[in-house]
Amino acid sequence: MTLTGKRALVTGASRGIGAAIAKALATAGADVAITYEKSAELAAGVVKDIEAKGRRSIAIQADSADAVAVQASVEKAVEALGGLDILVNNAGILRMGDVKDISIEDIDATLNINVRAPIVASKTAIPHLKAGGRIISIGSYFADRVPTSILGVYAGSKSALVAFTQGLARELGPKGITANLVQPGSINSDMNPVEGPFAPTLKALTATGDYGKGDDIAQAVVFLASDSASYITGAVLTVDGGANA
Repeated sequence: MTLTGKRALVTGASRGIGAAIAKALATAGADVAITYEKSAELAAGVVKDIEAKGRRSIAIQADSADAVAVQASVEKAVEALGGLDILVNNAGILRMGDVKDISIEDIDATLNINVRAPIVASKTAIPHLKAGGRIISIGSYFADRVPTSILGVYAGSKSALVAFTQGLARELGPKGITANLVQPGSINSDMNPVEGPFAPTLKALTATGDYGKGDDIAQAVVFLASDSASYITGAVLTVDGGANA
């Protein structure tokens, strides 16, 4: 699954799943730009790791809640890398609360970052993508199953990516560009640590009885970005340890 000569942008990749994806793409041979919101030091560390693999990299500060910043980040990645072949819409937030309790601010932030940002990034990237291009978004297994009421708004934002990805696949298919969605389950990360308060409940949902690793998601992305997945588009790949089985 070589990606030699490919140029990728991974949003929200200063840590966690995004950082794992960026590093895995670089290991497979791609030059990788990343975006970050606040963690400049962590982002610089990811860039350093990518460059240590002999690949080009750049960290771009961009708040995914800001549509103009999202557009600019794509253009900056294109300029820095000399083009774009792979877009990974990874940036996301988790705001929990019953609908009667959740704030309008949290609703807006969830929709702007989890839904609008992938749409805007994809819209901006499309003119730069050629045949063989890839758009891969990161959703959540909660899009298919909502085990608690406080996840309703978050799950709704992630389920929106399913329909968006399917429509995008129809739009880009004639151009030889694929669009797919990876839905992580419980992955050990800053957002959902394996020793966190929800861990016992989430582990019990899985068939494996444990959390996954960032690299489990990263390798799924590498596969979908590769020529091995050239006939896969509009698809949802759920990587959740059997939680939704």
